[in-house]
Amino acid sequence: MKNLFTLLLIAALMPVMSAFSQSKDKGKFKEYEPGYYQNFILKDVHANEQKQKKVKKEKYFMMDQTGMDLPNKIADYKDHTYWHNPTTSQGNTGTCWCFSTTSFYESEEHRLFNKDVKLSEMFTVYWEYVEKVTRYVDTRGNSLVDEGSESNAVARIYKKYGVVPRSVYDGFLPGQKFYTHEAMMKEIKKYLKSVKENDAWNKEEILATTKSILNHYMGEPPTEFDYKSVHYTPKSFLKDYLKLKMDDYVEVLSYLQKPFWKQVEYEVPDNWWHSDEYYNVPLDVYMKVLNYAIENGYTISVGGDVSEAGFSRQTNTALVPDFDIPSAYINDNARQFRFSNKTTTDDHGMHMVGYLKDKNGKMWYLIKDSSSGSRNIGEDSPEFGYYFFSEDYTKLKMMDFTVHKDALKKYLKKFKN
Repeated sequence: MKNLFTLLLIAALMPVMSAFSQSKDKGKFKEYEPGYYQNFILKDVHANEQKQKKVKKEKYFMMDQTGMDLPNKIADYKDHTYWHNPTTSQGNTGTCWCFSTTSFYESEEHRLFNKDVKLSEMFTVYWEYVEKVTRYVDTRGNSLVDEGSESNAVARIYKKYGVVPRSVYDGFLPGQKFYTHEAMMKEIKKYLKSVKENDAWNKEEILATTKSILNHYMGEPPTEFDYKSVHYTPKSFLKDYLKLKMDDYVEVLSYLQKPFWKQVEYEVPDNWWHSDEYYNVPLDVYMKVLNYAIENGYTISVGGDVSEAGFSRQTNTALVPDFDIPSAYINDNARQFRFSNKTTTDDHGMHMVGYLKDKNGKMWYLIKDSSSGSRNIGEDSPEFGYYFFSEDYTKLKMMDFTVHKDALKKYLKKFKN
């Protein structure tokens, strides 16, 4: 009887023992090395400065991906890669939300209407800054004014201000190679601080001053223009040329701090206008919708955390090492735990443009990126400007995504509001 009990106990513990006995991933300390951001972007941005800022070299702990067989070549995804424009650098700005989602809408334009167009990111960014300052005034200084935002800000700006081709407005000043909003944002914040300190809430004057600052650093955006021999305004370009319907796009979220099957607020600083339009679903549904979309011709604008031990800027591959959490234990609770204790943060927006399934049936995703981290690999590499995300990493660390509503229509009837 005692032996039988022992056998039953061992059998019950086998899944737990197995999960931990399979721990094989290794970690290492790596010294910080300057990459594309320091060697190209900052050198261009601060070209006229006599002294470059010195970066303190610190060691950090990361997953050792040496010798691993990784699907981190563009060619690996050639059978399931969807049309998208070449990668574009966001430079020294915090505007990934706009670069990723603009790229997404360009792919949607191709998917729906077979038109290839490059849209202006900075037209959207310009008016987003104006909207931020407007809310700052309306709330008497109780609203965030910074460079970050969320992907659904792009649809909001398109609906209110329209959109223009990048050839019409690129937001560069003469001689600029990379974007930088560092000095501009510093000037705007200094001005708004003085407004608040002096209780000088003249909205018309504040917006006029803000626009003059933006115009100085970004150039004034057009109110009308010609494109392919047709005259447009930014709004008519959206309506008559692009014909994209902004109400056809949805935000999908998965976290436990709000009820599932409701539209809720994504509670992060970059959701500065407190949008509560996110469709919050359980994690298994979240992954089903994402995989259905990418396997059926849709591209996706995704947002989440890219500051993890398993996120390598040397291989451009994002994994979850088993010394963090075994794959079998990635669930709603593991995801929420990391979000609640801020080890998962709302770092970065990217554009998912392809996929493959490995020999074990696991999904991998091809990610188009605008940040400097994906460019350390060198401009001559086909992988320049791309990441490769494992299914586990996406499941644990990508908090939300934007997609056409048709990818979610199977589940829309379950939402009450």
